[in-house]
Amino acid sequence: MDTENREHIHAVVVGSGFGGSVAAFRLAEAGRSVVVLERGRAYPPGSFPRTPAEMSRNFWDPKAGIYGMFDVLNFRKLQAVTGSGLGGGSLLYAGVLLRKDEKWFVDEEPLPGGGYEDWPVTRADLEKHYDAVEKMLAPTPMPFDRPGYSETPKTIAMRDAARRMGAEWSLPPLGITFSAKPGLPPEPGTRIAEVEYKNLHGAVRRSCRMCGECNIGCNDGAKNSLDHTYLSAAKAKGAEIRTSSEVVRIAPRARGGYEVDYLVHDPDAGPAAFKHSKQLSCDVLVLGAGTFGTVGLLLRNRANFPGLSRALGTRFSGNGDVLGFMLRATEGGPRTLAASQGPVITSSIRFPDGLDGVAGQRGGYVQDAGFPLFVDWLVEGSRVSKLGARAARFVGDALAGSLSLSRSPHSGARLSSLLGCGLLSDTSMPLLAMGRERPEGRLSLRRGELDLRWRHESSRDYFTLAGARMRAIAESDGAEYRDNPMGRGGRVVTVHPLGGAPMAVTEHAGVCDPHGQVFGFPGLYIADGSVMPGSVGPNPSLTIAALADRLCDRMLETSRPASGQARARAEKAPPRPSTTSGLRFREKMVGTYALGGTRSQAFTLRLSVEIPDLDAFLADPKHRADVSGWVDCSTLGGRQVVQGTLELLTRHATPVGARMYYRLNTVGRDGEPRVILGCKDVQRRSAWGLWRDTTRMWVRVYRGTLGTVDYVHTRHRTARVRVRVRDLPRMVRTFQAFGPRRSRTIRRFLGFFAAQLLGVARQVPNDPDPDSPAFRLVRINAPWRKRR
Repeated sequence: MDTENREHIHAVVVGSGFGGSVAAFRLAEAGRSVVVLERGRAYPPGSFPRTPAEMSRNFWDPKAGIYGMFDVLNFRKLQAVTGSGLGGGSLLYAGVLLRKDEKWFVDEEPLPGGGYEDWPVTRADLEKHYDAVEKMLAPTPMPFDRPGYSETPKTIAMRDAARRMGAEWSLPPLGITFSAKPGLPPEPGTRIAEVEYKNLHGAVRRSCRMCGECNIGCNDGAKNSLDHTYLSAAKAKGAEIRTSSEVVRIAPRARGGYEVDYLVHDPDAGPAAFKHSKQLSCDVLVLGAGTFGTVGLLLRNRANFPGLSRALGTRFSGNGDVLGFMLRATEGGPRTLAASQGPVITSSIRFPDGLDGVAGQRGGYVQDAGFPLFVDWLVEGSRVSKLGARAARFVGDALAGSLSLSRSPHSGARLSSLLGCGLLSDTSMPLLAMGRERPEGRLSLRRGELDLRWRHESSRDYFTLAGARMRAIAESDGAEYRDNPMGRGGRVVTVHPLGGAPMAVTEHAGVCDPHGQVFGFPGLYIADGSVMPGSVGPNPSLTIAALADRLCDRMLETSRPASGQARARAEKAPPRPSTTSGLRFREKMVGTYALGGTRSQAFTLRLSVEIPDLDAFLADPKHRADVSGWVDCSTLGGRQVVQGTLELLTRHATPVGARMYYRLNTVGRDGEPRVILGCKDVQRRSAWGLWRDTTRMWVRVYRGTLGTVDYVHTRHRTARVRVRVRDLPRMVRTFQAFGPRRSRTIRRFLGFFAAQLLGVARQVPNDPDPDSPAFRLVRINAPWRKRR
């Protein structure tokens, strides 16, 4: 298609789930022109299918002419259920919005099959974005034991089991509205007050009626799904939303930006319907079509993206999802669970991980799972033998009555006997487990269709633990436990597919950087669960949305909408390749942090070093590079984000030798700013001495910020850290060049590094800079070096 015939938009967002909807709103809020392309249709309150005829077509399979909400994918070892419709997975999720545990953002955790699970972001990186998403989705725990709502039996059963087991129980925050407006007491079925940005459906919403229908679509509109929140807000800010629009082709444009081709479905026309094809072009393309949608789209269009990371398709996981059932609960008699009463999920039990200090454990959560009322009838009706016996008795009694053989004309007892007591459905409940499964699946194409290769034997310990935890909960409540019958033979059922386009520091380990931008393709972002480098642990929806919000901060900083005249000039001008070359690498240092006397604690620095322009770096006498990452120290409040600069092997601060200066801003436990100053003092020594000098660093932590702190008179703490030998191979693998002639960029940098060390070895003199704060730090630290 000729580019001139394409409609041009600043940003196209593919998909309307927890990533795409956040991106659409943030872009529209910033005044950018935005089009959201969603393959499914819109579902206003009251439109979700309920009858058997409607439910039979409520699945997604365009080849068969059905365009419903449930997209069920079957692979050899896994079955996945995802959503298709305006709002994506939020249409059928249970509303749980939990933050990822701080210690579960693992750092290069080895995987049994090779490689590492490595999160390039931290909880500290996401905190403000979690806050922003929660402000929009307004999560609140179920109003347990509050006026207007009763204590749901399944919630009590989970609480009692957790107490008996000594486990951590909670009422998780739910994206569900229980009252007319914030601050008012909860009241089932009351009309919800309209928000300032108006609802895009223009339909009345009512508060939760405790009907257990969250997972099949809330016809009351009580669930704060994305169509009622982010997408309505995006539309109010000017975003255009196109439903029944399935993207089939994406490609970079020669002069920047991207082309997008999509099909327009007609859900009422059946499989033989002609599908209209339309085209767009854009400056920014955000892929938020979910794990299978985004990865499948990139795989099918890989030929259009030369140089796309080989990590595409890797690090797939099902977030450790396991389904089980507790049956026939007893407590001195049948114990009512009433699974169809309340929201689908009301409570959560957290189990610790080895990262929390409990050796040999893989962390996870177990939650109660409700279902709609009609499932109770299906459960009782499925017991064919007992239903047949009751029906035979009823027919016999009715025949006796018609022949006047019965003494009483009343039939109530006979009808009651026909229906049965409903004991099985009343005392049974599903259980959902999720947690830190290892991400070792790989998605690929097979005959043009997605295929999953996943041998999750490496996570057998996790799955065994998950099953044991659910069994313990069931037995604690006097119930029998049954595994999911569909899980036999090692098969897993997941509603939380993650990975396939993992984020990482380098393109060798991931498809996109920690801000979601695809390596090598400026303006192409991924904002959905496919960017996860491993399992989230709890329900992943909130973390996906928080990462998308963080992505938008970087995207809005780096992308500016071009004016019509500028775009026209760009179309006429030949493409100009970038001439700037740079590189980035990652460094990890561990050591101890002195607290006075003999007391000390662990101190870890993990830093990403980026040189955006190697020529400028080499010409700069101080050889400055940008640094970001985190510091982990309990005195500082755990992991904290750091950002600053590194002067790499500068030779102006001492008569002989060279030094590396680290100047980093961070915050302390109290939220007040801190400065981390570090120095590696490289002197003429043996080869081993040079290695020790370049890998060991003295660090001081001051109160204040760079440029304002008084380094001489301000109180400080001291740490000593080093690069461990076992971390060196990982560090080497993180080296990544960008720009033209990447291999030459790496060679030039390594040549510079070697030349600087050689100059130190030959004792080439240089002039000190006594006014440098970092030099002052070295002078203060001189006695330490002598004690070596």
